[in-house]
Amino acid sequence: MDTPDDDLDADAFATAIEDFNRFYIRLPVLEKLPFTTLSVLDTLATGGPVRLTDLTRSEQISQPGVTQLVTRLERDGLVERRPDPRDGRAVLVHITEEGRRIVRARRDDRARHLVPLIARLSAEQRRAIAGALPALGQLAELGRGAS
Repeated sequence: MDTPDDDLDADAFATAIEDFNRFYIRLPVLEKLPFTTLSVLDTLATGGPVRLTDLTRSEQISQPGVTQLVTRLERDGLVERRPDPRDGRAVLVHITEEGRRIVRARRDDRARHLVPLIARLSAEQRRAIAGALPALGQLAELGRGAS
């Protein structure tokens, strides 16, 4: 499936991202936590505080599942619930400094494993990846806005 102007093959792009993602999520890290836990922490670290209903949508798990997960993360000191200043009946889930530390540690661990692999790429390949970073960031932003 090509994009309208045929300058990017969306199927080839999806395949490359999936192949990379399969490799990337399996890189060794010191902080070993379940995927849903890490996904919620990442969502909160990048997007800021959210309501439980927003986490239900973004994480694609049931309301009871999100509530249970947030309760466990709160007990572990990784998130906290605070009243929503715009709606006194609702609460917002915030990431704590300990939650942020875990997100940073995992990213740092993965980057450490990527450095020697990146060094094995040609200069042209490294430049191509560096040049794609802004577009990939924008694509991720567009995707967040579409959900």
